[in-house]
Amino acid sequence: MGAEEPVRTRGAVALVVLLLLLAGCSPGGRTDGGPITLRFQSLAWQQESVTANKELVKEWNASHPDVRVEYVQGSWDSVHDQLLTSFEGGEAPDVVHDASDDLADFAHGGYLADLTGLLPARLRSGIPESSWDAAAFGNGVYGVPFLQEPRVLIANADRLRAARVRIPTPEHPWSWAEFRQVAKRLSGPGRYGVAWPLKEPVSATLNLSLSAGGRLFHRGADGKVTVRFTAGDAVVPRTVHDQVAVDHSAPASTLGSGGSDTLPGFFGGRYAMIPLGFSYRQQIAQQAPEGFRWEVLPAPAGADGLTQGVSPQTLSVSADCPHKKEAVAFIDFLLRPRNMVRLALGDWMLPTGTEALKDPALHTTENGWATGTALASRLRPAPAQSVRGYPEWKDKVATPAYQEYYSGAIGLAELRRRLERDGNLVLARYQR
Repeated sequence: MGAEEPVRTRGAVALVVLLLLLAGCSPGGRTDGGPITLRFQSLAWQQESVTANKELVKEWNASHPDVRVEYVQGSWDSVHDQLLTSFEGGEAPDVVHDASDDLADFAHGGYLADLTGLLPARLRSGIPESSWDAAAFGNGVYGVPFLQEPRVLIANADRLRAARVRIPTPEHPWSWAEFRQVAKRLSGPGRYGVAWPLKEPVSATLNLSLSAGGRLFHRGADGKVTVRFTAGDAVVPRTVHDQVAVDHSAPASTLGSGGSDTLPGFFGGRYAMIPLGFSYRQQIAQQAPEGFRWEVLPAPAGADGLTQGVSPQTLSVSADCPHKKEAVAFIDFLLRPRNMVRLALGDWMLPTGTEALKDPALHTTENGWATGTALASRLRPAPAQSVRGYPEWKDKVATPAYQEYYSGAIGLAELRRRLERDGNLVLARYQR
């Protein structure tokens, strides 16, 4: 009897190993006769947005018993490294929520499925081509762009009217030169016309520079990208620099701050305007003191009008997902016009879909919705969208260069030299 025990034990272990192997081969976690399970990692973080996402998953599961979706909470703070680890470890979620400017390396690395032949006609035609361009790399489409966020000016309404400045509208915006003059008029002892929270200066600068014709990244006939700093690229940086160092209409102290850090000073009357992403309106609506009047103004316009760059939020499918057709069907459900509006309202952002953008809830004057929606047609993919090596260029070259220029430590010529010379050395390594 004692001799038979190890035999039975080894047999039991072998059976368990066999069952585990079989389970590992089961597509998408399907059990015999059971539903397919798709894992959807969402980066929603505002409570309204988390609620909207979870409600939609619940509605899908109630009407699709054969394809069950499991909600997984992710975080914007760590998403790139977390996704890279999960892709390389073969444990990636089936449906991936991210931003389009984070997709290039994943797409080129073969981690994301090309959705070109999988997208339903309604979904494909319901989103403008300019938005699809943000998620297109090479000949493939690797994400569905669904939410976008223009930068706007959040302004103290009483300060603007007391100074008797012209109030800009999407039809008649300020030029960058007029914006600089207005900021000077709104300044005084201990008070500033504008505060620039530029803890992350690169995306803000590049995206706003599209209004002035700035592109910075130029792709040659051979497909390779080089950095070229033109007159259009200088308009926005020079405006910020001069407001801080020449006019003193913007404080140097906020250049290293995030947007939320500037709100107490805004509510306290220290700053009359702050350039912020559209979704910051939620924090302002929740935190503004009783009686504080604020409004949303379009960002200044340049040679190309109100055009600005955005990196839309996207939904992608993992290349390893064994049920890509079902994953795309779930994405299609999430992004039906009514559902897209729910997601946009939850995140205080704009939907990409043309039908969703018509929803009356997005055209109210309350909380500046109408101003943001009027900018939707002028949003374009961020200039760095498809540039390989952009994260390294941004961290090692552009961020310190812009920070030093804005603080007055270096001049415009040195900024140009660093972005072009040092930047092209970085990009060249990715384009051999």
